[in-house]
Amino acid sequence: MALTKRQKDFLNFLADFLDKKGFSPSYEEIAEGMELASLATVHKHILALESKQYLKRGFNQSRSLEISPKYYAEQRQHHSATPSMEIPLLGRIAAGLPVESATGHDTVNFADFTGDPNTYALQVRGESMVEDHICDGDFVLIERAETCRDGDIVVALVNGTESTLKRFYREPGERVRLQPANSTMQPIYVPGAAVTVQGKVLAVLRKY
Repeated sequence: MALTKRQKDFLNFLADFLDKKGFSPSYEEIAEGMELASLATVHKHILALESKQYLKRGFNQSRSLEISPKYYAEQRQHHSATPSMEIPLLGRIAAGLPVESATGHDTVNFADFTGDPNTYALQVRGESMVEDHICDGDFVLIERAETCRDGDIVVALVNGTESTLKRFYREPGERVRLQPANSTMQPIYVPGAAVTVQGKVLAVLRKY
């Protein structure tokens, strides 16, 4: 029988706890760590996972939960089938004067972006942010957010109908300034109540 998402989360929590502590969590620690309503809910999950042969437990013993080899085998299979989100970081290159070439063995991991349901991409249209090196045709990675700090580059919804990518600034009189990064363009001033922040820029991607 297939695992539910909650059962997978339960097993992942146990595996992480075991890896860090070296012993299994108590029912109370499971309930707190997984924000479960009661110990009865913890017991229900354990019984279900026992029936699916993912868990073993010793009776009348504290901290006696043991994850079966079946779970670890499926985890290894999953990770081997999942494309890596890392690419090699081989060094740094000068964009000014040439410097001696140097290689490294680090990696750049994009899992923080791709694994987060609150991250999405938009393709830029227009030249209003070119002085922030965001050009027409670029892709911006956006983190969903409803608040921001002055100076953040945000996706702003104006009057509930028009979205724009600009730097956000609060102005006196409860106004908001949406500032382009293009010296040929004027800022947009709107009442604060007319602006909804929908997200903040995390990164810019450009294809050549």
